[in-house]
Amino acid sequence: MGAQLRVYRSKIKSAQTTKKITRAMELISASRIQKAQTRVAQTTPYSRAITRAVSAVATYSNVDHPLTTEREKLDTAAIVIFTSDRGLAGAFSSSILKEAESLAELLRSEGKKVVYYLVGRKAVGYFSFRKRDSAKSWTGGTDQPVFETAKEIADAVVEAYNLDDEEGGVDEIHLVFNRFVSMVSQVPEVVRLLPLEIVEGEEPETNEVFPLYEFEPDAETVLDALLPIYVESRIFNAMLQSAAAEHAARQKAMKSASDNADNLIRDYTRLANNARQSEITQQISEIVGGADALASAK
Repeated sequence: MGAQLRVYRSKIKSAQTTKKITRAMELISASRIQKAQTRVAQTTPYSRAITRAVSAVATYSNVDHPLTTEREKLDTAAIVIFTSDRGLAGAFSSSILKEAESLAELLRSEGKKVVYYLVGRKAVGYFSFRKRDSAKSWTGGTDQPVFETAKEIADAVVEAYNLDDEEGGVDEIHLVFNRFVSMVSQVPEVVRLLPLEIVEGEEPETNEVFPLYEFEPDAETVLDALLPIYVESRIFNAMLQSAAAEHAARQKAMKSASDNADNLIRDYTRLANNARQSEITQQISEIVGGADALASAK
């Protein structure tokens, strides 16, 4: 009984130590999620404004820009996968990798070659473990994204998009990331970044007069200036959405781990009390038995 009691007490101590760690990580994620949500809210108006501007130029001009015109033949597709650098966030990264695999399978069924761009150590580790190639990868700072990283990703994918297939170029680019919905819901989302797909506004009524736009100096120059900014803002917004979703997923996972630790502590405490009571009962029985034996000997 004494050995069993020591085992239970050791497990209780281990569970208490684990609970301290998970509780601390839960509080850290809870404090960071507010900042992440604020950053998402601050960048959304800018992203929408850029989208509307690009939409106006692309819709109300006759310019065939390389980034807005879909090519006749789509042979190669690029997938940019946004995961986390650290674990302990539940199914945050695994759900994105699963979504990316489903998208890649769909693209291959259409006869397209798939090229991967990886963001986050989880994605890099996933591909490295399976000995699969990727065009380029970025690690570090997924929980606190910076615009410089978004610009590097945007430059890399736009450069690949502008190359010919013989030179290793791609014909379309997709983003796969977790979109922050609420503290308990983070949804994997797939967005085709290029060729440009912009759906802004509603269909005008029959009596409504269509707007007239004038572009200065010309529509092509305006598109050349706006489209890189548009791509950068979309990628940066995806990184911020992913960061907010990561903090929410980690907070939820750590809260669940803390609750499980409480359950373990309660269960092992009950078992330890039962073992201690059994040990006390056995000792009392031995004392009474010994006393009875001494009384019988007299």
